[in-house]
Amino acid sequence: MKRLIVILGRAALTLATLALLAWLVIVVAVVRAGGSDDAANATTGSADAIVVLGAAQYDGRPSPVLKLRLDHAIALWKRKLAPRMIFTGGRGPGDTTSEAEVGRRYAERAGVTDTAIFMETQGRSTRESIAGVVTIAREHGIRRVIVVSDAMHVLRVAVLVRQGGIEPILSPARQGEMRRDWRQVLSESTKVPVAWLSRFAD
Repeated sequence: MKRLIVILGRAALTLATLALLAWLVIVVAVVRAGGSDDAANATTGSADAIVVLGAAQYDGRPSPVLKLRLDHAIALWKRKLAPRMIFTGGRGPGDTTSEAEVGRRYAERAGVTDTAIFMETQGRSTRESIAGVVTIAREHGIRRVIVVSDAMHVLRVAVLVRQGGIEPILSPARQGEMRRDWRQVLSESTKVPVAWLSRFAD
């Protein structure tokens, strides 16, 4: 019995060590993904569309977080890296408009043409929004997208986009001045593997 207890204890310790190492690898991956911009040296037409993840809006005005994402994505569009933009995000409780609609209006005021814009207006989570993006992409032959979101968020978005059969190019909105919020890093380090494992539940 004592021998069995020792064996089980060693096995448990080994599993715990492996789990810790795997988690540390994910933490590093989250930070590295948020610390580099794959679109920085991209050329004209590198992608079929730019996907902008939604964030809070206030009575039709983008929050500071959403504005950063929109400004970054519009700059990429003006560099002609992709001909189309996809804005995501539905309505929160009490909202009169969607995050995607706020993004569309902001982009049009900045010079983005209406015909270049698609909207996903139902998603209330990252997974729901990307599911809507995948549907739009399949309908319009979009195979490669530039993903724009916060630095710590882009890796999880990329995992979900790739699961939908679309190739992602990561371009964090706040990469250049990124402050690593370790609470967000820890949060994403648990959400990324959940997103990856969800592919086996479909």
